[in-house]
Amino acid sequence: MRSLVAALVLVCVSWTALGQGKEILYVGTYSVRGSEGIYLLEFDRAKKSLKLMQSVPSLESPSYITLHPSGKFLYSVNRGRANVSDNGGSVSAYAIDPKSGRLNGLNNRSSYGDQPCFISLDRSGKYAFLCNYAEGNLVVLPIFEEGLLGIPSDAKKYTGNSIVAERQEESHVHSATVSSDNRFLYVCDLGTDKIYIYAFDQATGKLEPTPTEDVSVNPGGGPRHFTIHPNGKYAYLVEELSSSVCAFEVNQESGALTILQDTVQGLPKEFEGQNFSADIHTDVKGNFLYMSNRGHNSISIFAIATDGKITLKGQVNTGGKSPRNFLMDPKGEYMFVANQESDNVLLFQVNAKTGGLSVVGKPIAVPSPACLKLLQLR
Repeated sequence: MRSLVAALVLVCVSWTALGQGKEILYVGTYSVRGSEGIYLLEFDRAKKSLKLMQSVPSLESPSYITLHPSGKFLYSVNRGRANVSDNGGSVSAYAIDPKSGRLNGLNNRSSYGDQPCFISLDRSGKYAFLCNYAEGNLVVLPIFEEGLLGIPSDAKKYTGNSIVAERQEESHVHSATVSSDNRFLYVCDLGTDKIYIYAFDQATGKLEPTPTEDVSVNPGGGPRHFTIHPNGKYAYLVEELSSSVCAFEVNQESGALTILQDTVQGLPKEFEGQNFSADIHTDVKGNFLYMSNRGHNSISIFAIATDGKITLKGQVNTGGKSPRNFLMDPKGEYMFVANQESDNVLLFQVNAKTGGLSVVGKPIAVPSPACLKLLQLR
């Protein structure tokens, strides 16, 4: 009997250990100030610390990255070209070692446009959506079972402008976000102050117009990133140029967006400097909304009501300059912040009751960090 109990205890301990696998924070960067490409940091949750593991040489400026739903692959968009003959940037695929989290290159493809700034995947992991900022286009690439990127299954080109002459002289597509049920795609265009809505065909990788109209936001807002509430009923847009948030109700049947609040300011009224807001996410439970501010160098905190509307609670300094991207811990305990111009990544503890943030641990040096993704190895 004792031997049986001991065996059962050993099995339980082994499964617990497997469930507490190593956590890796991947950091996309711009190729300045000595950056070597994509950085891998080991996150020690118990010690609240980050440690450099590996830097992976890449094409120029692997700025925005994303993880495959399986945890087996990572993808980056790069300013550098995949081939000399390409006109514009590129996208790269990497295999993730299941034990160490280290990256190994698979293939590179053209991004089919200049200055790619964003990549996301559909929820099945079969397609990648690329946004080319300078080109004003969106490209869909298939992903094969072994993680390799294929040639485009679809692409959309945009035209137009808005009222801020130096930033909205033409289309600047900045993000593409798939709906909670994988049926719709929301494409934010900073240059035209619009969100384009598509029906996404998961079988073919094609994008089709929906019966609902695309959404126009306040002129001069500059739509940048878009996040969907955990319940799928609400969504939030960060407007880069006006440092504000637009809140929407989502029709989950048609994909339509209805504006709940058109301009909720994220900065203190007394702030008079220049600011460009960047990233936006809710907490895991959907009680709070966060927005990063480059210039004010802060994270704005909003409370989310049961009807989806938001109220500004305040701001927390990010401990660095130009917080381009931040990441909410899937377990709801922490926030990771990438301070692009001060070359560091900081860890904040999240107060689940108040939404408040407090710095923990020490900043870790990474040249020009631009995007963060966290993976728990199994």
